Amino acid sequence: MKKVFCVGELLVDFVAEKQGSDLTKANIFTKKAGGAPANVACAIAKLGGKSVFIGAVGEDPFGKFLLNVIKKEGVDISLVQISKTFTTLAFVSLAEDGERDFVFSRGADRELVYDPSLRKDLAGNILHLGAATALLGGELEKAYGKYLFDGLTKDMFISFDPNFRGDLWKDNEQQFIKKCMPLIEKSHLCKFSLEEAKLLSGKTDLDEACDYLHHAGTPIITVTLGKEGTLLSMGKHRQMVPSIKVKPIDTTGAGDAFIGCLLKQIADMDNFSLLLEDFDSLLNMVEMANKAGAITTTNYGAIPSLPTKAELGL
Repeated sequence: MKKVFCVGELLVDFVAEKQGSDLTKANIFTKKAGGAPANVACAIAKLGGKSVFIGAVGEDPFGKFLLNVIKKEGVDISLVQISKTFTTLAFVSLAEDGERDFVFSRGADRELVYDPSLRKDLAGNILHLGAATALLGGELEKAYGKYLFDGLTKDMFISFDPNFRGDLWKDNEQQFIKKCMPLIEKSHLCKFSLEEAKLLSGKTDLDEACDYLHHAGTPIITVTLGKEGTLLSMGKHRQMVPSIKVKPIDTTGAGDAFIGCLLKQIADMDNFSLLLEDFDSLLNMVEMANKAGAITTTNYGAIPSLPTKAELGL
């Protein structure tokens, strides 16, 4: 079994409950551990995989809380850096259908410093890059680019999720697109939402968007479409993979559960290169990943809602 190294942010989500989607009316917030790459690491660990989180938290009670949560889930936290900057926070509002909006108070996640000594441990494993805050500048963005280079030179399978957050890129979406394109070019697998696929490609038609993103470089594309399922695209092969029916409460972390489950299955393979030639195997993996994503929407908070092997019938 290969290790999955997840690089990016670990933060506290303060989820506003019982108020719909308007944060100005929120009075009750529940503290949850979050951050897309950390969620992915937890999703992998809960399914029995080996995940390593690379990121930074503050030297404060919230940072300690976060590390305790992901360590308890089985994530390797030995590479987490502790910063004097306060831990990053996000305030999350939920609509009745479980969809959410974010307001960020950014802190320690941007302080991650690249560690060249890790290169020897990366060889032959999986690198997952989740970009919610990673492309906003600072040491984290520098580290991000260097770990991508390490992944390319150390024969890693590279996964990229742009994790677009409108609140972080107001009136600056073109800069986000520009920064994502080199990652799309170099990654073996890219996971997009429908909004991200259209934004990054400049296309309104999903097939045209996939064609554009494949041309940019990535051989495997998944586009998560909520209750409709996931579009899997690889070369000349393209197919919609349905999801299971659930009543969503909170969609936070559903995409992370999806990509985490998918990467766990890829990590179990002996030879990554075979995946690029086996569309049917990918279909089966995406079907299982859809189930993981759907189950995650049936409870509040990403990490507590991530499914176990038993819940997925494994």
